[in-house]
Amino acid sequence: MSTLPAGITPAGSGKVGSQDVKWNILGHVYWLKAESDDCFAFETLDPPGTFVPPHVHPAQDEFIYMLEGTFDLYLAGSWTKAGAGDLVRMTRGIPHGYYNRSEKPARALFWVTPAGRLRALFDQLHDLGDVEEVVRRSAAHEVDFLPPGSVPGA
Repeated sequence: MSTLPAGITPAGSGKVGSQDVKWNILGHVYWLKAESDDCFAFETLDPPGTFVPPHVHPAQDEFIYMLEGTFDLYLAGSWTKAGAGDLVRMTRGIPHGYYNRSEKPARALFWVTPAGRLRALFDQLHDLGDVEEVVRRSAAHEVDFLPPGSVPGA
């Protein structure tokens, strides 16, 4: 079992120990902030027009703390917005997705608990441009995307 090491991960970096871990996934930049068996945390930079379509984590709770910008969120069957300083709670089994529909980049701190296989998934999705393959690999790591067109406004 891995435990969470004490320390500081600088802003805009994924420096954990001697590693600097950063992923580029379909236009988003993700920096590793912390990981253990109990949690997995990452900072995101989401340029205008980027999104993660509605999906479900059957075995994880997910949180977003908005640092800058806004997200349009699909959460538990309805649409809402989150801005700087807001905390979004996406409980396991509840469909959710986020979209940067503004003209400015958004930055946020995400974390999931327990960590599950999200780190392994991000390692596989880094620089992968094939959306169908992203969906297939995600399903193999307990992230299930809803079928296209199943959510109005998505």
